[in-house]
Amino acid sequence: MQISIISVFPELYQPFLGTSLISRAIKQGTIGCQVQSFFKYVEPKERIDAPTFGHGAGMLIRPEVVERAVQDIESVHGTAYKIFFSPAGTKLDQKLLEHIYQQASEKKHIMLLPARYEGMDARVEAVYADQIISVGDFVLMGGDIPAMMFLEGMLRLLPGVVGKYESVTADSFFGPFVDYPEFCAPVVWKGLMVPEVVRQGDHGALAHWRRIQSVTRTLAHHFSWLRTHIAHKQDKALVLQHVPPHYVVLMHSQVMVGPERTIGTTSVTSIDIHDISRSSRTYGIQGFFVVTPLVDQQKIVTTFLDFWNSDVGIEYNQSRHNALQNTQLASDLEQVIDTITAAHGANPLLITTAARHYEHIPKVTYHDQSQVFAHNRPVLIILGTGRGLAPELLERADYMLIPVEGLSEFNHLSVRSAAAIILDRWLGINPV
Repeated sequence: MQISIISVFPELYQPFLGTSLISRAIKQGTIGCQVQSFFKYVEPKERIDAPTFGHGAGMLIRPEVVERAVQDIESVHGTAYKIFFSPAGTKLDQKLLEHIYQQASEKKHIMLLPARYEGMDARVEAVYADQIISVGDFVLMGGDIPAMMFLEGMLRLLPGVVGKYESVTADSFFGPFVDYPEFCAPVVWKGLMVPEVVRQGDHGALAHWRRIQSVTRTLAHHFSWLRTHIAHKQDKALVLQHVPPHYVVLMHSQVMVGPERTIGTTSVTSIDIHDISRSSRTYGIQGFFVVTPLVDQQKIVTTFLDFWNSDVGIEYNQSRHNALQNTQLASDLEQVIDTITAAHGANPLLITTAARHYEHIPKVTYHDQSQVFAHNRPVLIILGTGRGLAPELLERADYMLIPVEGLSEFNHLSVRSAAAIILDRWLGINPV
């Protein structure tokens, strides 16, 4: 495979390409590598850049300079898969590396065009870019370091660069999980001991331990990656065993009611119980509680649940019975908390929900699962009926989830719709 790099500072690549596995691959002929300067394609004392049009400071690499460089190099090595680097590009991850590798392998020529200054003229990217890459949500002084990062990641996929290819396929992000921790001698260092399972020689026990470590590490730091790349049924079951137990409660008391938004109670509805129970089962919620202090409402819920747990209800609709198996009635929130605490030996972390923003309550977004999981406590998501949860209940929250919102100004979802969206954003699988 031929790699061509066109840079404002080609000298940056000399030590990078002259060391480690990439240097060995070049010497062995596994890859060819050419680094060229943009300055080669201008006359002496001619600038390679020009000021941006419009308001704002900054210089851009001129499009005709890029054109000359691309045409010159492709005339020697053939058509290349051309990669540009920009914070506005697609964020680089293992799946993107694999995709680019497959595409570039067909052409056998990759061209990297790292920019400097304010970047490239946008027309250059429109005409030439097969891929525009970002290495993260931050800005560097140029694209050379991202280009090196890309090469390190992509060349690991090329047979012959890394000695043992199984070392590549076992790496973090090659599947849904990151890598397990590794240890070497000495057995004890600074009072920290290598785990016995790593030293005892039981391959089955070691494989199991490594698997669990990979799962817990991923949950702790890379849940967003996991939920977009997990596919196998056994992997999902394993993750569910190690996610902190989650519960949902639907409050019909301690809620705001009426136009005056006074604290009161609301009536239970069978459709809410049906739909939230189904959502809860779908996303692995261990228990769904319906809270009402009203005796007549409690009788309605009890009659409803008794039917779906009876032989007649099971025979009538097995799926509905399965959805409602983990649904329970409670008279108040304290009963719910006590039930969860008794089951797990720890008070649940209370996460409230609301359609409005409350600035003084600690917030979590739908990307902050690791922050919540780190507490190592059960999680109770509290949903409100009526006009939302009462302030006294909101104040008890350990966290509040940011509101579910769309692009429009209208924001009046039913609680069952909001529950489904919340659970999907929090625990759902979202393949890419």
